[in-house]
Amino acid sequence: MDQGFFLLFAAVAVITALTVVLARNPVHSALALMACFLQVSAIFVLLEAPLLAVIQIFVYVGAIMVLFLFVIMMVDVREAVLQRFLPGGNLPALVVLVLLGVEMVVLVFWSERFSVAEPVVASGGDQIRQLSTTLFADYLLPFEAASVILLVALVGAIVLARKEPG
Repeated sequence: MDQGFFLLFAAVAVITALTVVLARNPVHSALALMACFLQVSAIFVLLEAPLLAVIQIFVYVGAIMVLFLFVIMMVDVREAVLQRFLPGGNLPALVVLVLLGVEMVVLVFWSERFSVAEPVVASGGDQIRQLSTTLFADYLLPFEAASVILLVALVGAIVLARKEPG
């Protein structure tokens, strides 16, 4: 059952990752990236690592995606779409993509990690409690300082990107 959910989440993650690369609209790419991050978070839940799943959601889906969307909204997307990085270079990129996909499938089927053996479950509840107590008790000031620095960087980016009236 867990292996079926893993394969489902992994397949959706791969599909959304391909959507990130192949989508023409940058906002659609950002939304597909957010969906991919959520699938990775679901895989962390299946691996019984809820702390990593929550960190994945908070850091990547929450913070990084908001930053990406700010950048997408600030940059003139119409002008950026007109400038192609590799004009006429779609065929070599497609060949490399297919070769890497075939290599990944071959490595997955030859790997012994996808056996039917049950995973070893470690009791890590006490370690997570110690980590959270250390982070929010002993290192509360650096944690809050990092959040203030990120807030200042975000406000600075908005001020710099704002167009002057006139």
